[in-house]
Amino acid sequence: MKDDILSLWRDHRQAALPDVPRESMGELWVLDEVIGGCVNFYLQAGGALDAPRKAILEDCRADLARLLPDLEETAVSYFSRLEALAGLLIQASEKGAEKNGVGPS
Repeated sequence: MKDDILSLWRDHRQAALPDVPRESMGELWVLDEVIGGCVNFYLQAGGALDAPRKAILEDCRADLARLLPDLEETAVSYFSRLEALAGLLIQASEKGAEKNGVGPS
């Protein structure tokens, strides 16, 4: 799973920022920054993610699900990749918790 995260993250970092509707621009850029910060934390922590970051990622995914239908194709591709990264991080944190004997939170 870590390889999938690294690959998607590399692709995401190389992608140009897409044009987005003005009314959702601020929220989308914040989501980009927050999810990116969680990816960096996960990679720097050796593949670990704490419960507060997992909760933040779940909220970010809900926000993206609400915002994606209003975006054009290029922006959908960009933010769908970001949503996929958040999903992989959530899965990785759940597998890490199971491995450590902690149930899902």
